[in-house]
Amino acid sequence: MIVELAAIVVLAVLLVVALLLLRRIRVLRRGGVDVALREARPAEDPRGWHSGLARYRGDEFRWYRISGLSSGANVVLDRTRLEIVDRRGALAGEMHPAGSTVLSCREGGRTWELAIGADALTGFSSWLESTPPGRSTGYRQAS
Repeated sequence: MIVELAAIVVLAVLLVVALLLLRRIRVLRRGGVDVALREARPAEDPRGWHSGLARYRGDEFRWYRISGLSSGANVVLDRTRLEIVDRRGALAGEMHPAGSTVLSCREGGRTWELAIGADALTGFSSWLESTPPGRSTGYRQAS
């Protein structure tokens, strides 16, 4: 009796994990931009990078970590509060492709680093600079 109950519990847990995994795969298959992201660290520190997929949704840049079971965005950056603080080339030992540009972006009290390819960087810059009619520019670059 106890063995059967334990087997039912294990199967239920496995089913829930499988459903979450399938949902995560479906979310990631909808397309987006490849972006590696981490909370700001010294440039010499290659740790903390996570691969992910980002999507633009209105004034939000939603980043989804590739690994994980969460169905929602792991990081959401608001265009109206986002500013590019610095940019640099990728360093040896960092996990993203060699041609990537690393942007330091500040939103509110947090600073993030985004490693982004040339084509995606053009799209990100265009999105950041653009705003709907009647609103002030959303693009701010710290001096």
